[in-house]
Amino acid sequence: MNSAQKGVDGPYPVLQVALDFVDIERSLALAREAAAGGADWIEVGTPLLKSEGLGAVRMLREAFPLHVIVADLKTMDGGRIEFEAAAKAGANVAVVLAAAADSTISQCVETGRKYGIKTYCDTINVASENLAARAREIEKLGVDIIGVHLPVDEQMLGTNALSRLAAVREAVEAPLAVAGGVTSETAAAMVDAGASIVIVGGALHKAADARQAAADIRRALDTGKAVASALGKRTGGAGVAEALLKTSTSNLSDAMHRKPCLRGIVTRTPGLRMAGRAVTVRSAPGDWNKVVQAIDAARPGDVLVAECGGGPPAVFGELAARSAKSRGLAGVVVFGAVRDTGASTRIGLPIFSSAVSSDAGDPKGFGEIGAEIRIGGEGIRPGDWIFGDDDGVMVLPGAMAVEYANRAVDVMENEQRIMAEIRGGKTLSEVVNLKKWEKR
Repeated sequence: MNSAQKGVDGPYPVLQVALDFVDIERSLALAREAAAGGADWIEVGTPLLKSEGLGAVRMLREAFPLHVIVADLKTMDGGRIEFEAAAKAGANVAVVLAAAADSTISQCVETGRKYGIKTYCDTINVASENLAARAREIEKLGVDIIGVHLPVDEQMLGTNALSRLAAVREAVEAPLAVAGGVTSETAAAMVDAGASIVIVGGALHKAADARQAAADIRRALDTGKAVASALGKRTGGAGVAEALLKTSTSNLSDAMHRKPCLRGIVTRTPGLRMAGRAVTVRSAPGDWNKVVQAIDAARPGDVLVAECGGGPPAVFGELAARSAKSRGLAGVVVFGAVRDTGASTRIGLPIFSSAVSSDAGDPKGFGEIGAEIRIGGEGIRPGDWIFGDDDGVMVLPGAMAVEYANRAVDVMENEQRIMAEIRGGKTLSEVVNLKKWEKR
């Protein structure tokens, strides 16, 4: 039996591709690539449904007459009318939320049976402590599939769906679907934990070659063994620096809702990048005493960040750079002047500053180490994450570091698909459909 013949009742495991673009043209292209790579079911994702309506279901049904089409309605009310409409548009499966009222879920089940459409109940955002109990309740209501869905925003915190999947598998007998950050490295483990339907979105729509990405996931499902993937990996606290260094300050800015770099701070060592926790120091212009002492207070991997008035004389030069490099610092940021920038480049220590000056000041000892400082109007506290490249320096508050390092990687990965489409002959305007999405 080939992939296009796998029906709503299996055989399992099933690979389902989630089309979460907002444009039907890009979605159709991705669906063709994923199907060629072995995707069995095709999901009209919620973003696509909200953008294109049930017309997207009709178009995919026409394009893929033998595939199972899933309409991710995320129904919360009006189950009867929404499921009937989805069935008439050509969907084989439609989605209601477990957070909906029991009466709504029952209406979806009843309507599904009448119109020949399976009811998939998604447990997204059901609290972990209530998950097993709610799964048992919705199974009794007659749903056909129960979904264990880890939301994108929770994925960014470094969590995964395995523990939730295991809890639901112990509670119910219905076929389980799993979604949320699944890749070729984790797909087989999801099946081992009880999933019958493995739903993949990002690992396909971020891939430059979605056919090959789908084939890798299909192979993982068929063999029960993980297949290496460069996409969709989420970091925890220990991997923040590594995650950031995969990306750029532009990616992090986009992830942080277009947050700017530190104004006026530019690289003095082109091509050198840094990511690390801030060791802060405040001093007067030209007074390099506390700046040099802060090197000794830093740990390997830290970034020294100094507020020194913004201008000359210099507070950091070659001797300090050699000391910082020997200490293992990841880099230095100075709101003030630095010198010996060529030597720092040769040493391999990333240096960013607001000014350059060949004259140095005197070590008078004014200021303090470890206080909150301000550069370019932005507060920087000890332990905040500092990320710098040729475009500038970004500050990432410590409490947000894991989430936004993951979001920066997500931005970078999403751009890979766009780049592939541009290499295929489209312009950027065509890929992102600028005219369609102009503000009205």
